[in-house]
Amino acid sequence: MRRALVALVSVLAVYGVIAYLLLPSFWRHYEHQKKLDGLPMVTVTAQGIPADPINVGLVGSSGDVLCAMREAGWTPADPITLRSSLEISGSVLLDRPYPSAPVSPLYYDGRREEFAFEKPVGKSADQRHHVRLWMVLKDGEEKRPVWLGAATFDRGVGFSHYTGAVTHHIGPDVDADRQLIETDLQAAGMIEARYTVAGVGPTLRGRNGEGDLYYTDGEVWMLRLVEGCARRHSPPVILSGPAANELKDAIWKNIADLYRRSQQ
Repeated sequence: MRRALVALVSVLAVYGVIAYLLLPSFWRHYEHQKKLDGLPMVTVTAQGIPADPINVGLVGSSGDVLCAMREAGWTPADPITLRSSLEISGSVLLDRPYPSAPVSPLYYDGRREEFAFEKPVGKSADQRHHVRLWMVLKDGEEKRPVWLGAATFDRGVGFSHYTGAVTHHIGPDVDADRQLIETDLQAAGMIEARYTVAGVGPTLRGRNGEGDLYYTDGEVWMLRLVEGCARRHSPPVILSGPAANELKDAIWKNIADLYRRSQQ
């Protein structure tokens, strides 16, 4: 444990020099989706508190998104109503299945999420993977709509660190849920290509709208979906990013691994 902490501090010192003195100007990259440059890369709560970071993007029509996520095994979340609120309470308290349980609203550029999908873990709605999505461009580089999303893992129900309200707490490794979405969509043959754009930037101790800690390499994985749900039988094309950004990601991977070990 102590060795891991010492190693983490050493790596952080080196990373800090690179991160904040040498490479910041290289981290902002939108070469594959130029119109995203300048857009916010974090969601907010209804109270305006910074919430979950943007970490995934989809390229395709509304129909492409709905079909692809369903093919990947993700379920659209129900809207919040009195009935769905009672159902999710019963699911958590009585350990009953509710695979389409509602998610609390978050906002991007003043708009509530247009789509929300989830993938349960276990029997009830206590734990689940989920993603909220907003259309941010009607016509991106591929001449198709572009969606940005915030994907996180609900690790259990508790009380907000900020408001005291009952809420789901998220797991800290938000990059893991970004990876899960990519893995599931690829397994379903729903991805044509993948590339990255700059998100919030490397963050080791971020906090979401309920005060939960998270860490991320700060990249947004953009997944260009197949059109019309036509299953792809070959791996997606991977479009490379700037060399400086790939160096940053390699360094971050080591930092994240050390950080995980220090938290065990």
